[in-house]
Amino acid sequence: MTDFPASRAAGLDAMAAFVPAMGRRYANGRNIDHGPGAHKAVSQLSPYIRRRLLTEQEVVAAALAAHGLEAAERFVEEVFWRTYFKGWLERRPQVWASYTQGLQADLAAVEEDRKRRRRMDQAMAGQTGLAYFDAWANELVETGYLHNHARMWFASIWIFTLRLPWRLGADFFYRHLLDGDAASNTLGWRWVAGLHTLGKPYPARADNIKTCTNGRFAPRSGELAEVTQGLEATEPGGLPPVLALRDVNPPKPGVPTALLITDEDCRLEDFALSTLDIRAAATLAASHLRSPLEVSDAVVQFEAGALADVAARTGLPAVALRAGHPSELARWAQSVGATQIVTPYATRGPTHDWLCEATPALAASGITLAEWRREWDAEVWPLATAGFFKVRQQIPRLLADLGLA
Repeated sequence: MTDFPASRAAGLDAMAAFVPAMGRRYANGRNIDHGPGAHKAVSQLSPYIRRRLLTEQEVVAAALAAHGLEAAERFVEEVFWRTYFKGWLERRPQVWASYTQGLQADLAAVEEDRKRRRRMDQAMAGQTGLAYFDAWANELVETGYLHNHARMWFASIWIFTLRLPWRLGADFFYRHLLDGDAASNTLGWRWVAGLHTLGKPYPARADNIKTCTNGRFAPRSGELAEVTQGLEATEPGGLPPVLALRDVNPPKPGVPTALLITDEDCRLEDFALSTLDIRAAATLAASHLRSPLEVSDAVVQFEAGALADVAARTGLPAVALRAGHPSELARWAQSVGATQIVTPYATRGPTHDWLCEATPALAASGITLAEWRREWDAEVWPLATAGFFKVRQQIPRLLADLGLA
């Protein structure tokens, strides 16, 4: 297991250790996958940023303070990519709904196709006979992490060479990645498939794999499919229309409040807790909602550690809840005398879906759900309507508006 202690202190230590490399070294070395235990040219901060044990803003601030925007441009852009993907999915929530529905259909279909099921089992077990692909499958399962370049190659081979359903590959990633994020994972796989940027699939090429693994792997001629067309024909209607960002119901001070802590945002110190009449707090374990299939122990344990860490930092005693039947949330809030539940904003994904399912029971009990939305998200998400270029162009302005320039 790659060493990712699930705490803010560990995230801060990892960030401090990587700050010297956030400039030119990152720009020059970020595309090389050196293999397990040797990912020194990339930060590996994503499991912490995913849960906001580290925030995007403080990571970018550290890069800028050490290197300035010109030298740290590539690193800063990669941080903004994560926010862009989250905003893009917030603006097109239909894509997440389509993914979850399609995953159920794909799982049912593969059970009826023995040959495809066998190919998928071999791919997930690292037994395809493609040494590079099998190595990445094993690294993912054993460490909970993959270099970003390996993620793209893996997805491309899964889709175009092994001819397996893309959603099942995305689900495999989501069940094992410590930094698994509904937006980045779903949209990353869609991008490789040619569904995010329509008609532009990502091909895994033998020469690129050889070069960017420093010769660790050298696919033989003809092993990889020639990618001439993406999967856009499977979605003939194209991308759904862009919707307005959903409204946020802000917390009300002076109201009996139950604080709900999820791994959507583990930096509660940034919010105005002192203005609330907090009667009780709870952590919500929800990683099991990532998939109808079993989620890896590593993901479950990292979530548990992160939740325990943030609860300790708030100084509030917190009961441990597990996302089961959604009506249980209302029963807990009633039991502590709360009329509002307050939690950081939950972006599109399993936790958000579960909270939506809980809303009718909350309303019936006279309990409102209130959320905090960060300024970082509020600044970037309105720009996430098309490709990343629109966000990239605005990075200097965004940094200035956020007090980072």
